Amino acid sequence: MHASRLSRRAVLAGTAAAAALTTVPPLQGRAHAAGVTAATPSYRWRNAVIGGTGFITGVLFHPAVRGLAYARTDIGGAYRWDERAARWTPLTDHLGWDDWNLLGVESLAVDPAHPDRLYLALGTYAQAWAGNGAVLRSEDRGATWTRTDLTVKLGGNEDGRGAGERLLVDPRDSGTLWLGTRHDGLLKSSDRGATWAVVSGFPATASASGQGVTFLAAVGRAVYAGWGDGDGTATAVNLYRTTDGTTWEPVPGQPIGTSAKVPIRAAHDRHTRELYVTYADAPGPNGQSAGSVHKLATATDRWTDVTPVQPGASDTFGYGGVDVDARRAGTVVVSTNNRWAEGDTVFRSTDGGRTWASLKDVAVFDVSETPFLDWGEDRPKFGWWIQALALDPYDSKHLVYGTGATLYGTRDLRRWAPRIRGLEETAVRRLISPPAGEAHLISGLGDIGVMYHERLTASPSRGMATNPVFGSATGLAQAAAKPAYVVRAGWGDHGNGAYSHDGGRTWAPFTAQPDIAKNAPGPIATSADGGTLLWSFVHWDGTKYAAHRSTDNGATWSEVSSFPKGATPVADPADPTLFYAYDTDTGTLHASTDSGRSFTARAGGLPSGDDQFQLAAAPGRSGDLWLSVKWNGLYRSTDGGVTFAKVASCWASYTLGFGKAADGADYPAVYQVGSTETITAVYRSDDAAGTWVRINDDAHQWGWIGEVITGDPRVYGRVYLGTNGRGIQYGEPV
Repeated sequence: MHASRLSRRAVLAGTAAAAALTTVPPLQGRAHAAGVTAATPSYRWRNAVIGGTGFITGVLFHPAVRGLAYARTDIGGAYRWDERAARWTPLTDHLGWDDWNLLGVESLAVDPAHPDRLYLALGTYAQAWAGNGAVLRSEDRGATWTRTDLTVKLGGNEDGRGAGERLLVDPRDSGTLWLGTRHDGLLKSSDRGATWAVVSGFPATASASGQGVTFLAAVGRAVYAGWGDGDGTATAVNLYRTTDGTTWEPVPGQPIGTSAKVPIRAAHDRHTRELYVTYADAPGPNGQSAGSVHKLATATDRWTDVTPVQPGASDTFGYGGVDVDARRAGTVVVSTNNRWAEGDTVFRSTDGGRTWASLKDVAVFDVSETPFLDWGEDRPKFGWWIQALALDPYDSKHLVYGTGATLYGTRDLRRWAPRIRGLEETAVRRLISPPAGEAHLISGLGDIGVMYHERLTASPSRGMATNPVFGSATGLAQAAAKPAYVVRAGWGDHGNGAYSHDGGRTWAPFTAQPDIAKNAPGPIATSADGGTLLWSFVHWDGTKYAAHRSTDNGATWSEVSSFPKGATPVADPADPTLFYAYDTDTGTLHASTDSGRSFTARAGGLPSGDDQFQLAAAPGRSGDLWLSVKWNGLYRSTDGGVTFAKVASCWASYTLGFGKAADGADYPAVYQVGSTETITAVYRSDDAAGTWVRINDDAHQWGWIGEVITGDPRVYGRVYLGTNGRGIQYGEPV
C-alpha cells in the first residue's frame, strides 16, 4: 500500500474485519496566475444527508454544562452538540487543503472550570510522509480558534484511535495542559496550549508500536496516564500517575498479563474514589482478542478485577469504552470491542462492577432516520468498534456510544436511535448527477457503497444499494444517452459489479465477473447507449491488471490487452463507439473507436507518474476532453485526445466536473478543485475555463477535496463535492 495515498478503515458491508481505502493527497507546491479569478460569489454549503457513516472515536459531555457535548472522528474533524437544535455542529471545516492531515482528531479536552474553553489535538497520521500535528484552542466553544503547530506527529486515524483522551486540562491548574503522544512521550503546556515542551520526568519510553500514551485521566488532583508501548513481558508497566504535576511513578499493583497489555480508557467515580480501566491485548479498533476491566481504589491502591464477561477461545474480544454515572455512586458502563462472534454490547453495573447487565439484551433500535444501518438479522445490530462511550452527567439514563458507522443514543437504557444529525464522515469516491429522473444525486462511497439520493436533506430511504452490497465503491457510471442505465463496481459481499435499469433505484449483480474482479475491483464505464461496459482493475496495493469488456450487460467478459492497465475508462458522451483512457505511467492518452475492443495511443508527452490524474468528458460533446494533472495544471482536447492544450487560467487542477450552463452560455458550467491563484479551492467557470470564480470560502474548506466534483445538469450553480471525511458537500448560489 502506498502510504502517502491510501489509508485503512473498516468496511461496513462484506466480511466484518475487511478494510476499505480512503485517499489522502500528497503535499504540493504553489504558484500564481493573476487576473483569472473573480470575487467569490455568495454560496450556501450544506451536507447531502446520509448520517454518520464513519468511526466516532470519542464523545465528551461537559461536566459543568447541561446539554454541552463534543465528538471527535478519525478523519472527519470535531463537532459540538447543539441541544436546542438536536444536531451536531462541525468545528473544523475551516481547515484547508494544505491542512488535510489535521482533519483526524487525536483528542479533545474541555476545562471544567471554564465552560467556553475547548482544545483539540489534531493530526491524522504519524507516518513520516504526513505533516506534524497541531493544537487548536477556543474561548467560545469552537466558534473561533487559535492554533499552535506542534513539532510531533499525531495519529487520529491510526491504530489506537478509539482509545481515551490524550489531551487533558490539569485538574490543579486550568492554565496547564497535558498531551500524550504516540512516539514522543508526554508533552506539557503551561500557557493554555500556546507552547509545548516534552516532560523529561515521564518514565516511559516510546517504541515502534506507535501507541505511547493511550489516555490521560484526572483523578481528584492527580493525573493518570495509560501507556500502550509495553514490552510484552509479565512485568510491563502500563499505567503511571503524578500527584504533584512533576513526579511520575508506576501505579502500584496494576494488572499485568496478556489481557491487560494495553489500557484503552479510564473513568473516575468521584463518589467512591475508584478508577475504572478497560484493557485489551491490542490497541484496536481491530485485532483485539482478549481484554478485561479493573478498578482501582485510589485511596488504598487496591485493585479489583470487575470484568463482566471473560473472552474465550470462540468468543474473542477486548474492552473499550468506559464511563461512570456522575449522579449515582457505583454505576458504571463499559463496552466490548471487536466481538464478532456474539456481537458487541455495553454492560452496565449499579454496584461497582460486582454484577453486570448487557444492554444489548433488551435493546430496541429505530434506524428509520438513517436506513443504511438496517442490514437485516445476519449483521450485528448493536454495532461494532464501540470505544467511544459517554454518560450524560445530568441524566443517568442518557447514554451514547459510537460505532464504526454512527452514534447511538438512549434516554431510557432500552430504546436506541442514531444521534447523528449534522455529523457526516463519509469518504466520497464517485458522484453522478443524473440529467433526469427522481434523484439529483447518486454517490459511490468509501465503506458504505452506493446510495440513491431521492432528497438531499434526508438519508437515502433505500439505504445502501443492495444486490450486491458493497463495502467501498470503486466505480460508478451512467449511460449518457440512456440515463436509466447505471453500473457500479466495488468490494461486494456477493459479487463486485452490478447494473440498474431504473436510474439506480434497484440493482442486480452482473451474471458473471472476471476472476480478477474478486480481488481488484476498479473503475467502470458504460458507453453512451449502455451497450458496452469497460471495467478496469486495480488492487488496493496498487497492482494494475488488464481491463475487461462486456457487450451483454456483464454476462460474459473479454480481456482488452491494448487498454492501459489500471487506467480509468471514460466513455464519450455522444458517440457510443468511443472510449478514452489516460495512461498515467507514460503520460499518454489512449482512445478506442471500436466500442472498446482495442485502444491506440494518441497524444503523448503529457504529465505522468501519478495515478490520481483525472480525465473527464464534457457532456453532450464528442471528443471534448479535460485532463486534471494536479499541480501540473489543466489540459483540454477538442479532437478526442489527438492533441491537448494547456489551460492558462489555472496552475493546478485536482478534480473537474460539469453542470448546467449559465443563462445565455453555450457551454456547460465547469467546476473544479484547483488553484488559480495562491489557494487551492472550489471554482466555477461559465466560459469554458476562460475565467473562474471561487465558490467556497475560508469557513468551508474541508481539508482534502480532490477526489470528485460534479455539477447538477438540471440546476445551474449547484455543485456536489466529495470530501475525505466530511461527506458530500453541495453548494448553491444565494
